[in-house]
Amino acid sequence: MARRQRSPRRSADLAWFITAPLALVTVIWSTALSILIDEPVGEWLIAAILLLVMVVTEGSMLHFVIRRQSFGVTITEIPLVLALFYLPPLMVVVVYTLASLITQVRRKLSPAKFWFNVAKTGAATSLACMLLLGLPPMEGVGPGTWGILFAAVSTITLATLAAVAGVITLVHGWQAGREMIRTAAPNLITAAVNVSVGLIVLIALVTTWWSVVLIGALVGGLLFVYRSYAQFFRQHRSLAGMYDLTRAMSESQDGAIADAMLGRVRALMQAEYATLWLPAQGRHPEVLLTARVDDPGLLDFARTPSLVRERAVGQRRTIAAGNRLGGEESLRVALRAGSAKDVIAVPLRSGQAVIGSLEVVNRLSDSSHFLPSDVQIFETIAAHVAVALENSRLVDRLRHDAHHDGLTNLPNRRRITAALEEAVRVRAPGEVIAVLLFDVDALRQVNESLGHAAGDKVLTEVATRLRDSAPAAALVGRLGGDEFAVTLRVESADAALELAAQLREQIRDQMVFDSLVLDVDTVVGVVVHPDHGSDPATLLQRVDLAATAAKSTPDGIQLFNPALESRSMHRLGLAGDLRNALDNGELEVYFQPKVTLGERRLVGVECLARWEHPAHGAVAPEDFVAVAEHTGQLSRLTEAVLREGLRRSRDWTDAEHPLAVAVNLSSRTLTDPHFPARVQELLTEYGVAPELVTFEIKEAGVLDGTDRPVPILRRLRDIGVRLSVDDFGTGYSSLSHLRRLPVNEVKVDQSFVQGMATDPVDLAIVNAVVTLSQQFGLAVVAEGVESELTLELLQDIGCEIGQGFLFSRPLPYERLEAWFGAQAESETPLAPDVRRLRAVPATGAENWPSGVRRPAGI
Repeated sequence: MARRQRSPRRSADLAWFITAPLALVTVIWSTALSILIDEPVGEWLIAAILLLVMVVTEGSMLHFVIRRQSFGVTITEIPLVLALFYLPPLMVVVVYTLASLITQVRRKLSPAKFWFNVAKTGAATSLACMLLLGLPPMEGVGPGTWGILFAAVSTITLATLAAVAGVITLVHGWQAGREMIRTAAPNLITAAVNVSVGLIVLIALVTTWWSVVLIGALVGGLLFVYRSYAQFFRQHRSLAGMYDLTRAMSESQDGAIADAMLGRVRALMQAEYATLWLPAQGRHPEVLLTARVDDPGLLDFARTPSLVRERAVGQRRTIAAGNRLGGEESLRVALRAGSAKDVIAVPLRSGQAVIGSLEVVNRLSDSSHFLPSDVQIFETIAAHVAVALENSRLVDRLRHDAHHDGLTNLPNRRRITAALEEAVRVRAPGEVIAVLLFDVDALRQVNESLGHAAGDKVLTEVATRLRDSAPAAALVGRLGGDEFAVTLRVESADAALELAAQLREQIRDQMVFDSLVLDVDTVVGVVVHPDHGSDPATLLQRVDLAATAAKSTPDGIQLFNPALESRSMHRLGLAGDLRNALDNGELEVYFQPKVTLGERRLVGVECLARWEHPAHGAVAPEDFVAVAEHTGQLSRLTEAVLREGLRRSRDWTDAEHPLAVAVNLSSRTLTDPHFPARVQELLTEYGVAPELVTFEIKEAGVLDGTDRPVPILRRLRDIGVRLSVDDFGTGYSSLSHLRRLPVNEVKVDQSFVQGMATDPVDLAIVNAVVTLSQQFGLAVVAEGVESELTLELLQDIGCEIGQGFLFSRPLPYERLEAWFGAQAESETPLAPDVRRLRAVPATGAENWPSGVRRPAGI
């Protein structure tokens, strides 16, 4: 923190330029008094008594602090009135000067201040006594005597005030001297009151010396009342200061607590310096700030000896050292080395931890020192300061956490949205606001294979690379999960695409974790304002669509275009129509046969949902299934397909041709604890044997790296239904993972089956899946069988069951029955419930081109 301009500050030795003339004046005028007065020496007993009273009253001074100096209000005027009345002028000068000398010796002042105070007392008193010589002599205690005594005491008071103002101006500058004079009015009033009291005492003593008894009793009572009042006043002042300090800290803005607090702490403790020290902690740097009586701002240094602070923080206790505080000798040596007279250092605590220290150095004025009672007050102040600082840091931490990701410490979605809103509002002409969404590919497989700790390391490394590689003006944040966003101003959409390619290449570099080397890739969606949206919500929605589409592009980068949103909007519009279709039974169930490859015997059918929308025509299954998942209608859709499959299975069983049915399950269904009980109810309702029902779950749903689906799978197995892993091979799971799951069947994905005839790698994959599955006791179904060559290859490697366009496409129930009758060839040796099929292409609405992947469905 830059140091601010200080007030003029000079050495206290400059006071000798005023002390010497005052001493000379005292000598000259005292000599003149001794010459001009016939009897310069009065009663020694009275002089001794008044000397004792003056010493006592001088020691009872009430101090007022101006800058680093203090001046006081005493009741010395009372014995001074008596001295001026009972003693000769020269004797008054000697007694009053001697009383000041004794008082200064008791205060242990520096030589410059010591002799200044003695010299000013002698000069002021000798001046007043010279004035007395020019006034009529005092007779009795009437008004004339009152005026003479008022004039003499006022001369002493004004001369003392002028001398003090002069030395303060010389040492601290004219502003300090002016301030001292401006605040002197209460002292003048107090002096006048003291003179009045002195006159009353004088009248009583002149009347009778027995009044000393009454005066002594009155003084004792007043002293008792004064001490009680002084204690109450100090407590009230401390409470008022504490309240002001607490309110100022509570109302201060974040990061401004030190500014609001240190000056008030210094004033409350009447210290020359107040210092706050906080060590570096997390995002917060080290803080060392000091409030000084002569400076309006905060300084970046401390007068506290380092040994004191180290002891306070290291020993976790208050350290105090000084003339009235005692303390270890090593601490007092450190104080003297640092030109400090006393210090209090209190550790700031937050629970059991020490978060810093609060320190005060030097009680203002050389005649004052910190007392043990001040230590208790300062400890109370430090407790309030510690709470305020911790609350401030807690608020700052909560605000930071509210706008930053906990794992990567990057700005989160809320912070990115706010930054986008600000950027959109102040966009300059000729530039666009680009949003780049990086979706980390295959993070789930890292979690499954190496654990979530490895996945967190990948995310942290991606965040670091993005932060290091992105332009300095870019905001890099984490939207959540495996999605990172980069926002910045660029010249055009082409510049945004070029930057996306560069950053993607930086992330694609190998990541080394201990002994592991991972290849992690990302896909990038790009949108720009104003072309693709005028508000943050729209931009973030559309960049997410672009990132999803980027997974299907060769370079992994996709700039948003309206066609991407049309499909999303299409799905959104289907939500209400799907609910009506389920209510009205408008969804159909198609059936695709499963056949043994050797004998081409029909062993079951897969049930697939189809929807003919009255306005949009045929709706792709992946569209309405996604709509059902996101609108809470998935359970109804699944139950509708299952009911139709069970009804047809019951009909086939009643016709003495039992046929197994397979129904696809979503991974969300495997988290529904009520689903197994519902399956049991439907099996009972339709009277279908459980072994005639197979539930097919995609590999990503059953092998998600967790054990969440296992309880539901085991409950379904206990019912007696069969479980199948669909589209096996599209994920990154190994067959060994299947050993811990209660599944009966594996369906090899059609992408591998269809490539067997032309790609040796696909052939090897299918061969491995079939061989290992059979060793684990699992049945294997090959999807996508579309040619005789593929059929022969599957037979050669031992696969027993197939499904595909070679046998039949999915058919509605009526056409399936007609297809059964037209294609089945009854053979007497076969059991009556076995149907042998020959491969004849079907015709009609389900004529899908050869080689095209069949639509997904429930």
